[in-house]
Amino acid sequence: MKMIQTEKAPKAVGAYSQGILVKDTLYVSGQIPFVPETMEVVGDDIRRQTQQALNNVLAIVEAAGLKKTDIVRCGVFMTNLAEFALMNEEYEAFFGNHKPVRAAVEVRGLPKNVQIEIDAIAIKP
Repeated sequence: MKMIQTEKAPKAVGAYSQGILVKDTLYVSGQIPFVPETMEVVGDDIRRQTQQALNNVLAIVEAAGLKKTDIVRCGVFMTNLAEFALMNEEYEAFFGNHKPVRAAVEVRGLPKNVQIEIDAIAIKP
């Protein structure tokens, strides 16, 4: 088991790791739309927040030596599923033809009152 840490994603602000690599499987902690350099939330619209959360996930995946196409599952937590279509457009643009399995759920609240949090699992080929 190896802890994955990168400055290209927001630092962990609690009792958790950005990612844990176990053999060939990487587990990425939920990423909220923090800009890593400032630890501030990027914008207040679901599109920008989705982009930033996904970029944070990817930074951790790449720090473990994997690629976007190695992501096999994402969990998407949103405070307003009425914005699902907007989130999904950004998600689809990010992944392109690669389509990891996904669950998307509405939650009552998220840290720092963000609108979205995304976690992931990636597997080395």
